[in-house]
Amino acid sequence: MIDLHTHSFFSDGELVPAEHLRRVEVLGYKAIAITDHADSSNMDFIIPRIIQAAKDLNKHSQTKLIPGIELTHVPPGLFAELTAKARNLGALVVVAHGETVVEPVAPGTNLAALQAGVDILAHPGFITREEAQMAADKGIFLELSGRKGHSLTNGHVAKIAEETGAKLAVNADAHGPGDFLTDDMAETVALGAGVSREGYKKIRDDMNEFVAKILA
Repeated sequence: MIDLHTHSFFSDGELVPAEHLRRVEVLGYKAIAITDHADSSNMDFIIPRIIQAAKDLNKHSQTKLIPGIELTHVPPGLFAELTAKARNLGALVVVAHGETVVEPVAPGTNLAALQAGVDILAHPGFITREEAQMAADKGIFLELSGRKGHSLTNGHVAKIAEETGAKLAVNADAHGPGDFLTDDMAETVALGAGVSREGYKKIRDDMNEFVAKILA
């Protein structure tokens, strides 16, 4: 089990990284990314601290902690600059807070994030076919979300990903202990969105391949 989109107390999550990691280790996770909410005001505060936590904790945990960041409600015009800054600071996973239907995300965010080359477009709402094709061409994951509200458009995302060949990722967007997905629940999120069992296996394989690459 891998999750590439979760939050600690460095933004609006509940747990310090050590407890965050231990709870998913008990669930049998292979790896988890902490991708706290950020913009230009706090990115340089969060990323180095998650990097340090990963350096310390990964020596003692079977589950690997991956340092990342989620660019959240960032104006589209800033995405390229902040994506590059996040990578320069050492983030191994850059998530974009996509155009979910339950928050007033600025129109054009999905496109700007894709053009900036993020790794994951989280909860992208009613993403267009053209945007999904760009994600496919760039190898960017579109997220099927386990989080209430954001999950409302999972079916649309799964369908348009299948039509365009875009990669999918199943993530919890966890903010607290009760949010982490088990293997069975992650599969349910995918199957509930209309993904076949074979398609779900590909999701897991693609996520495993991505993690192996960034941790190599």
